[in-house]
Amino acid sequence: MENVDECLAEERVGRVDPYGFRRPQDFDYVSYERFMSDYLTVLTRRAIKWSKLLQRSKVEKSVKDLNRTFPDNEYFRKNANPCFQRELFNVLVAYGNHNKIVGYCQGMNFIAGYLIIVTKDEEKAFWLLDALVGKIIPDFYSPTMIGLKTDQEVLGELVKMKIPAVAALMDHHNVMWTLVVSRWFICLFIDILPVETVFRIWDCLFYEGSKIIFRVALTLIKHQQASILEANNFPDVCEKFKEITQGPLITDCHNFMQKIFREPGGLSLALITKLRESCRARILAQG
Repeated sequence: MENVDECLAEERVGRVDPYGFRRPQDFDYVSYERFMSDYLTVLTRRAIKWSKLLQRSKVEKSVKDLNRTFPDNEYFRKNANPCFQRELFNVLVAYGNHNKIVGYCQGMNFIAGYLIIVTKDEEKAFWLLDALVGKIIPDFYSPTMIGLKTDQEVLGELVKMKIPAVAALMDHHNVMWTLVVSRWFICLFIDILPVETVFRIWDCLFYEGSKIIFRVALTLIKHQQASILEANNFPDVCEKFKEITQGPLITDCHNFMQKIFREPGGLSLALITKLRESCRARILAQG
């Protein structure tokens, strides 16, 4: 029975072209096979060209984002002296060609911009960006953004462990973590927290790795737990998460950095790794 089914399947496939259209009864299979044996070389060559073209278009998107990068910053205005727009362009284009899997993704322009502000050197900014995107937060900016999705779910699991009342509130109102913390992760707190605080966080990020992001997020949530628990509905929860990134706590960057290593308690790399593995598997299983 299996052999009969296989034969019928092969016959059915033969009568339908690769695009799903049914072939006519008098289709000349011999001539078609002869043509395809030569044409496959052409198809391969054209596929390579299209791949390069699409990659170039991703890089060119970063030209478009230049004027959207810190429009209120003096150094990123076209008439500024020095003007960092040219350095930003060079870093983004260079990285897009260096890491062709990632290319360019919106959000990277702000990270590269901060690195240029600090280093005032496009080569140093490039290698710092490479360290961040390639090693410290891998897969945050990949086409599937699987690393970003995974770490947002990991934060949710950590909140269940360390701040269970907030986790229960989120579940009760059906608020997904991606709705309230995605910008924290994808922009690494740029335009979320004050500049001085972001730079202090990044110091630790380069030195200790990506688990520092969880320490910052947990501290913000834990410190404002009482306020978050006052939320009565979905919009209230979202508004509370906007409010917890404001105020004197995050302005005093030195005190804040001391709190992120104290208030969340223990946070081992082994635990983070275990949670990442389970969260990633769950996301991939969901398709």
